[in-house]
Amino acid sequence: METGSETGSETGQETGHSITATVIDDHPVVISGVRAWCGSADPPIDVAAAGPDVGVAWSGPGRSTDVVVLDLQLGDAPAYRDLERLVDDGRQVIVYTMRDDAETALTCMDIGAFTFLAKAEGPSHLVAAMRAAAENRPYTPPALGGALGTDTRSQRPRLSPRESEVLVEWFRCESKDMVAQKLNVTVRSVSTYIDRVRIKYANAGRPAPTKAALVARAIQDGLVQLDDL
Repeated sequence: METGSETGSETGQETGHSITATVIDDHPVVISGVRAWCGSADPPIDVAAAGPDVGVAWSGPGRSTDVVVLDLQLGDAPAYRDLERLVDDGRQVIVYTMRDDAETALTCMDIGAFTFLAKAEGPSHLVAAMRAAAENRPYTPPALGGALGTDTRSQRPRLSPRESEVLVEWFRCESKDMVAQKLNVTVRSVSTYIDRVRIKYANAGRPAPTKAALVARAIQDGLVQLDDL
């Protein structure tokens, strides 16, 4: 499980293209700050779309960015529904919020956020998390690490319905291409869902780096039955 560090081999250059991001926050100063941090990163991260509501992630350049940075508190209540919609669409979402309590962090991870980052944790963690999200690598900032470390719930990861659906179809099919055709999604989305499940297992201290290992974990935890395969 990766924490707040990077090496030269873990930069955005591995992705073969400039990392792009959508930033959703209702405080202009936060958006300006994130733009500045991303612009000064090495290599830079392109904030292709930004705005005060989740609509920027569904249109124009925001529709196809590698990463979505989501302020959880866009109104009177946490934007869990917006997070769920983005996750169900296969987006890599970094929850970026003033809140740093364990319950909120764990709820966001259960919904399917890539990671949970408190705004007090600063630019180095945000930039590192954005790179990790674009490259499908686990990243655990301090606030999330503390939440996971005190989690007394079962070590069985909680998968979203879409993650479970993709996982079962991948176990049944010979390739991700076949899964994509059957579920009418892109191959990239299939890979994202599977990587997200692997990250959840890694965060639970039970890594599953191969397909066979992931099948075994899923059967152990009752996420799938042998009859499903």
